Amino acid sequence: MDYLPYTVTTDTGDTFDIEFPLNAHTEDSVRVHQLLTTLMNALASDLKILGETSNGDILQAVSMALAIRARMVHAPEPTMRGIVGDLTNSALQACYNADRQSEPAGHG
Repeated sequence: MDYLPYTVTTDTGDTFDIEFPLNAHTEDSVRVHQLLTTLMNALASDLKILGETSNGDILQAVSMALAIRARMVHAPEPTMRGIVGDLTNSALQACYNADRQSEPAGHG
């Protein structure tokens, strides 16, 4: 299985080095990386402009966008539910497998 290494640093300074498993049908892992970065940057930019938003609201909006994108694909509903479920579960597991690296708190 191929993996997509991805590092993300939160606004609070936590860093995650994530190894996302790539689906066997991935056509272009570089493009997957680019799209992920574009989405993460768009969210970060929007939150900086519009201000504080709850994590629940962010997750809800991202979930809705994923559902819309899945519905746009011309495939049977059970097929898309399986694909989306598999992709989401493997990505979430990869995130939870990644260690949270935090900067030391305090004034050193």
